[in-house]
Amino acid sequence: MRTALYQLDAFAGSLFRGNPAAVMPMGRFPDDATLQSLAAENNLAETAFLVPQGSDYRLRWFTPTTEVALCGHATLASATVVMERLEPDRKSVTFHSASGPLAVVRESTAYVMDFPVRTSAPVDTPAELVAALGLTPLEVFADAGNYLVRLESPRAVRALTPDFAALARLDRWGVIVTATGKGHGDGGSRDDDCYDFVSRYFAPAKGIPEDPVTGSAHCALAHYWAPRLDKTDFLAHQASKRGGDVTCRLRGDRVQLEGRCVFYLEGQVEF
Repeated sequence: MRTALYQLDAFAGSLFRGNPAAVMPMGRFPDDATLQSLAAENNLAETAFLVPQGSDYRLRWFTPTTEVALCGHATLASATVVMERLEPDRKSVTFHSASGPLAVVRESTAYVMDFPVRTSAPVDTPAELVAALGLTPLEVFADAGNYLVRLESPRAVRALTPDFAALARLDRWGVIVTATGKGHGDGGSRDDDCYDFVSRYFAPAKGIPEDPVTGSAHCALAHYWAPRLDKTDFLAHQASKRGGDVTCRLRGDRVQLEGRCVFYLEGQVEF
């Protein structure tokens, strides 16, 4: 079987920024073991596999170790591949996924994705989480998959050096850490004043020690920050080493995520 392979930097305006994703368009999905092997071979945080479904596409995402139910940056990369390589006259596309239909619209310089909101609730701070992070958060929220941890400042978010092995043993897949920007904290970087909030995301249990820019995490972050900042539109920054900006708009039970992609690699895979 032969298929195209694209690698893009998502949520980035230039190469070597944002979050790399592989996109593999196919006529049909091979068996799950093959999809997992391809994702492991690509060795990126996410590989997106898409096949035609009527005038739309079916989309699945795999980390190097497991399939996931939602991935923002690989969806953004998939939309870019569809509308800039496969069907360049298209202005929108809908992907059918484990998280339902995901619509993406092409704007003049970016793409806008429509995702389901992720709600979380306050929980008592687990001692294991404190040990893994090496600090005590201001507060902790949780949903079925992630802890959402608020720290005192962007500087604390950037300086965090968690114990990845301990994070992988938690009872959640991943941990989002966040703090306000725009002068609400002590900065950490003068650029943080440009953002409503900053974050990082760790998911060693899914084979991703730290994800560079995480669209799905912002579906939770937009919901978390809306009542605290008294607004629904945000400019956010994920403060990984590569870094990336995400425009978020909370619209009821949906979140619009806006970003750009840059092509890095285009080729063919035979397996």
